[in-house]
Amino acid sequence: MTRSFGNRSRQRGVALVAAIFLLVVLAGIAGYAVRIGVMQQQTVTAGLRAAQAFHAARSGVAWAAHQALAGAWCTTPTATATLNLSEAGTNGFDVAVQCTHTTHGEGGATLDVYVVDVLAEAGAYGGPDYVSRRLQAKVTDGA
Repeated sequence: MTRSFGNRSRQRGVALVAAIFLLVVLAGIAGYAVRIGVMQQQTVTAGLRAAQAFHAARSGVAWAAHQALAGAWCTTPTATATLNLSEAGTNGFDVAVQCTHTTHGEGGATLDVYVVDVLAEAGAYGGPDYVSRRLQAKVTDGA
């Protein structure tokens, strides 16, 4: 009695095709997971840099307000300064400060009003590590 194996030989390789398909699908899922992880890390880093830029700009506003109210700076209609911050979280930020001074009379008194415009930035403009924040504040010596 002879047996025919003709039907079996046509089915060879089906498992190989299924295994290759499964490997491709698993590799795609792994690649997607890695990409999501990297994007999440970049988002967290960008948020941290944005917060650092905001606080660097706040430092510039505080410095300018103190200098203006002390009479040491911004005595002309427009004054500019550049601060190079070097402390901890603001290290590497360049802070450009501009102050505009005007006087106003109110109820027989003369008030000095200072408009402070601050731009804090770090990194190369257009680069992936570039971050900047701009703040503006009005300060007066009136009560």
